[in-house]
Amino acid sequence: MLVPSTKTFLLNPVQFQGPCMSSSVGVQILGKIVAPSDLDAWKVFDAKNWLLFSNVSRLVIQGNGEIDGQGAAWWDRDSDGKPTALAIYDCDGLHLSGLTHSNSPQSHMHIVRCNHASISKLNIVAPENSPNTDGIDVAHSSHVKIHNCNIGTGDDCIAISEGTSNIHIANIQCGPGHGISIGSLGKDGTSSSVEDVRVQNCHLKGTMYGARIKTWQGGAGYARKISFQGITLDQVHKPILIDQYYCNGKTDCKNQVKTGKFNLYKTSAVEVSDVLYQGLHGTSATEVAVELSCSETVGCRNIVLEDIDIRYADSDKIAQSSCDDAHGTSTNTFPAVDCLKP
Repeated sequence: MLVPSTKTFLLNPVQFQGPCMSSSVGVQILGKIVAPSDLDAWKVFDAKNWLLFSNVSRLVIQGNGEIDGQGAAWWDRDSDGKPTALAIYDCDGLHLSGLTHSNSPQSHMHIVRCNHASISKLNIVAPENSPNTDGIDVAHSSHVKIHNCNIGTGDDCIAISEGTSNIHIANIQCGPGHGISIGSLGKDGTSSSVEDVRVQNCHLKGTMYGARIKTWQGGAGYARKISFQGITLDQVHKPILIDQYYCNGKTDCKNQVKTGKFNLYKTSAVEVSDVLYQGLHGTSATEVAVELSCSETVGCRNIVLEDIDIRYADSDKIAQSSCDDAHGTSTNTFPAVDCLKP
């Protein structure tokens, strides 16, 4: 399927569905695809996604064209009911490259149950104040490589969610946005698992967060074997953050307790372990450059920081670190992370 150059096509929500087991299915986008900008035009569609590809093996979507979600009319509405611009489900062997993705109503891209996928050379853009406009969200997928992309949005540049393993993220230019995140995990008491995630050689500029792991209270499961290496930070507000009290900013995110039959007990948590931060350099836009806020119930184990140099952008002050129930080691680290427990 070809979208020719110099052409612009207005598309209502559309689904491209298999099963399809061809040796390759190609979609080449050289022109521009735009979504309806008038919310009234969406009323006849009960659409969670604008463009949906599902159950197509070895799908190839490429080109130098643009997918424009025209999402500005959605951004002041509640998140419920907003469509994702591009959703790709159950497409093993996916190759996605070259395109510009702009101004999604909500997330620009959901990659779900897509194993052995390659995502590269994308340009994803939305205003800094556009809510929930994540760049690339990945869930229930393994052996996924995301590399050589420029992403600047109003939310996570990349979010790695539940059921993922063997994810490699490299050479990402991120900003504005909320950085590169693992999670959120464990919402509404669910069990989540993420493991073997490598983030390497990325540049984050002016983002709200840098290398972040976020889990809800009350969840179960694990996030483990995660590494952030060779990350350059330019005035990032919270450069290194583990937040096991994540609550999407709606409450104070303090430790919750539940009332049992005879006493109070603390909530459960997704276990965070075997996390490496190595070679993170640059500046923090806030005084606390390293924040490891771990659960009183489970805590964080084997958190390793090596070769860290993050300075407060305000040269009159010195960057700080803070920890709660975080266990691990730090070597050659500024600011010093003496609050880690053995």
